[in-house]
Amino acid sequence: MTTPQIWDGVLRRLGAEIPSFALEAWVRPIVARVDEHGLQLVCPSAFHRERLRERFLKPILACAHAEAGSAIDVHLRIAEEGCWIAREGDEAARCAPLPARVADVDRSVAAAPCAPVPAQRSLSHTFETFVVGSCNALAREAALALAHGRQLGVSPLLLCSESGLGKTHLARAVATEARRGGTERVVYASSESFTSDFLSSIRTQRMAGFKRRFRQECDLLVIEDVQFLSGKKTTQLEFFHTVDHLLSAGVRILLTADRLPRDIGELDGRLRSQMTGGLVAEIEAPDAQVRRQILRAKAAAGGVHIPEPCLDRLVERARGSVRDLEGVLIQLVASAALLKRPIDLELTEAALRKLAPSALAHGRPLEPGVVVQVVASYFKTTAQALASRSRRRDLVAPRQLAMYLARRYTTAPLHEIGAALGRDHPAVSHALTTIGRQILERAPLRYQVEALSARLDALGARGAATAG
Repeated sequence: MTTPQIWDGVLRRLGAEIPSFALEAWVRPIVARVDEHGLQLVCPSAFHRERLRERFLKPILACAHAEAGSAIDVHLRIAEEGCWIAREGDEAARCAPLPARVADVDRSVAAAPCAPVPAQRSLSHTFETFVVGSCNALAREAALALAHGRQLGVSPLLLCSESGLGKTHLARAVATEARRGGTERVVYASSESFTSDFLSSIRTQRMAGFKRRFRQECDLLVIEDVQFLSGKKTTQLEFFHTVDHLLSAGVRILLTADRLPRDIGELDGRLRSQMTGGLVAEIEAPDAQVRRQILRAKAAAGGVHIPEPCLDRLVERARGSVRDLEGVLIQLVASAALLKRPIDLELTEAALRKLAPSALAHGRPLEPGVVVQVVASYFKTTAQALASRSRRRDLVAPRQLAMYLARRYTTAPLHEIGAALGRDHPAVSHALTTIGRQILERAPLRYQVEALSARLDALGARGAATAG
């Protein structure tokens, strides 16, 4: 049988076994072909392939067997650079040209948890899952070159953008890609944790260990949010000498900041010059094409199908950071699930009215402590318990939810949100990606977010009325 005959039959059989939205989001984007090795399925990204393997490989195998009339091997591949590529655990495969429409598949973004110093491969923060457009192409290419050790003149690489535009995604992708390429000694930290470790080392007289970690045992240094060093003269001096030592040794360095060095106040002139001594790559807000790709990919990551007219309206109206786009999408999906109705233009407009251009459009920004109190009350616990070091399940989930909502309903930076819950910047960033992914996948969590959002909206509205 030919490829179209087998694959069309598989699609027809799958349509009777899995929901239509899952078929559209996860199976139809695949390009299939039959060769002497069996049925080859090319997925648009590594994330897509892993989700397909976890959720739909068994029914695909059964349908392929039934359609072919005998057992047939099914191999999952990734579309990359015009080749069929075998990855971890797959049998060796010949490199052959992809069909034209697969070679042009857009890379997608998906939110999933990622440790601050990823010891394992992250499916979310990789170059394969980063949507590329004119707004971020230079940053992406420079980050990829740094991860592979090419064009060392880009080091130090400084990624600058407002919050929520992809700095952390690229920073973690560099760490992930470098590890994948054999670089074991990757040091990934926020400037806040660098400062804390430095001061702690001074107090405990363990500077030798601090310098060993950040200077001797480091082949790639990734430091996020260097604007946090503003005004910290002693830490700035140590940071300057650390970076100077690593650059002299040929170590690759990636820094991120929410503004250009010239706009960071109380920054030592030598450090400012050092930060701009390599390549400075700014990331801008996504344009319409990138917004469309991001929305498609995030919806597909949660197995959600967004009708084209609704997607067009979201692309047109939701203009802002990736986090803004995610907020609108979550509002739309949660509303559809709670109201038990399909996603349509009316529901899309309602979501846009509530959250676009930002979740704070019609209310007064709250303080992180207020958000924590509201979440604690909802879960019948206390703010002190949420801020404790306990790892009990009934506290971890509300704690992460409080971080997520504090990001939406306050103007506080991540380190202030973390301080309200006894955590640091990386922990908050991890919570944002974790909750962002789970909201699209778990209906009970969407209900909790909706209920808590209603309470916080009411508080913000009362604050705006009082201020007026």
